[in-house]
Amino acid sequence: MKLVILDRDGTINADSDQFIKSPEEWTPLPGALEAIARLNHAGWHTVIASNQSGLGRGLFDVASLNAMHAKMHKMLAAQGGRIDAVFYCPHSPDEGCQCRKPLPGLFEQIGERFGVELKGTPVVGDGLRDLQAGAAVGCEPHLVLTGKGAEFRGRPLPDTYPADTRVHEDLAAFAEWLIARHAAAPKAGS
Repeated sequence: MKLVILDRDGTINADSDQFIKSPEEWTPLPGALEAIARLNHAGWHTVIASNQSGLGRGLFDVASLNAMHAKMHKMLAAQGGRIDAVFYCPHSPDEGCQCRKPLPGLFEQIGERFGVELKGTPVVGDGLRDLQAGAAVGCEPHLVLTGKGAEFRGRPLPDTYPADTRVHEDLAAFAEWLIARHAAAPKAGS
């Protein structure tokens, strides 16, 4: 199974220090939905792993989160794309859960749900926590220079990032890179 795990805020949609709390505030980043559709058309399943501590902080409710995701799914469908599943941590930072990134709980849930070993699965995010959570289960880390990642445009990554982190301008650049890499890979039996 060809699987890609994506962060949401700052990777697929615009992020905000005040949190994304409603469908009206959920706005896709330029080219992000088209990138997901391109991945889908190339045979990749896409899932989201997202911290949504705004729920635990009481800033929005599950109905609002579902409405944001319904908007995302509808806009993606219009581009010919889809997200196969959305995994999110609803807890505030002080709740001590195992699913809040940088802990790997969401990734473990994804592996269990899809019945796959995540070693080598690309994880794409705009921040350190996204990549640490994926790296903890053996995912291949990819940083996009959107959202929080924009601060590293033209700068080397700090040593706190996984050593094998690849950097891409945005989700579209990552999708182009992944599709090209897969096309260039030797096929089994050839």
